[in-house]
Amino acid sequence: MSISVPVLATISTTFIVISAVLVAVGWGLIIKGKVEAHKKVMFVAGVAALIFFIIYATRTVFIGNTAFGGPEELKKYYTFFLVFHITLATTGAVFGIVSLLSGFKNNLKLHRRIGPITSIIWFFVAITGVAVYMLLYVLYKGGETTSVIKAILGT
Repeated sequence: MSISVPVLATISTTFIVISAVLVAVGWGLIIKGKVEAHKKVMFVAGVAALIFFIIYATRTVFIGNTAFGGPEELKKYYTFFLVFHITLATTGAVFGIVSLLSGFKNNLKLHRRIGPITSIIWFFVAITGVAVYMLLYVLYKGGETTSVIKAILGT
């Protein structure tokens, strides 16, 4: 059996996993009191998440999103799961930006309060992101892919 997966989707999913792993490492560092190492690792985790977003947004605009290609009876469950993932990712991104900014600005009261929440959300984002990837490209053959530009222009 041969598995064919889109390169950009694989790369972007890898970056979201890398960011979550780095968040876990950063969390471990701060527990050990290694503040400077924590700052550096969390910054790199943010960069990895940003790289994911840039690849994802570019791919969405120019290449498109892939429709679910699995069985029709699973489509409603996949769609619900995808909406859950997108909601988590959006929430996690906002929390992530606030967490990074509050940490770098030494607003430690806010940072300590939302940092752990942000981390947990981000772990779920990574897990559900990998699940979406698996459903679209590994377990089932992806459906039609249409770019935003084609959808807008009708071409």
